[in-house]
Amino acid sequence: MSESTPLQRPTTRAARLSMIEEILLSHVITSQSQLSGILADEGVEVTQATLSRDLDEIHAMKTRLADGTIAYTVGADSRHESHGAGIGAKAEQQMAKVLSGLVTSVAAANNLIVVHTPSGAAQYVASVVDKQPIDGVLGTIAGDDTVMVICTDGEAAADRSRWLLALASKS
Repeated sequence: MSESTPLQRPTTRAARLSMIEEILLSHVITSQSQLSGILADEGVEVTQATLSRDLDEIHAMKTRLADGTIAYTVGADSRHESHGAGIGAKAEQQMAKVLSGLVTSVAAANNLIVVHTPSGAAQYVASVVDKQPIDGVLGTIAGDDTVMVICTDGEAAADRSRWLLALASKS
């Protein structure tokens, strides 16, 4: 069996913004030059002015973290209180609110998770899942009442399906 290929990204502005947001969610970034260096390592060259505009557009702000470090964060960031899926407590709480009312079943098969929803809700549920950098999840495909969550491997699918079911079971 072949090795999985790393995530490939187009060189568009939207892809760059997404990459910056993912970096801020997964690293402690204390300066624009540090962020620029990580982007350069990923093959994305960006000027300081463009990076500044990008940070403004995704509503990134400098925040004092629990350890006293001042770093860029995105939104109401609680990522340093990591939970089972690698997302913050607040994000997990928000996902639970949405999923508890919309998920009717969850099942794992190989590296896939199938999530059933009421008719018309699948795309919204997929969007909620896609907005979070969930460990082991590559992305989703949504129909009318079914979401397919693509995971890196079978173990990740089994773990994430249990986690999604637990989130959906919270009231």
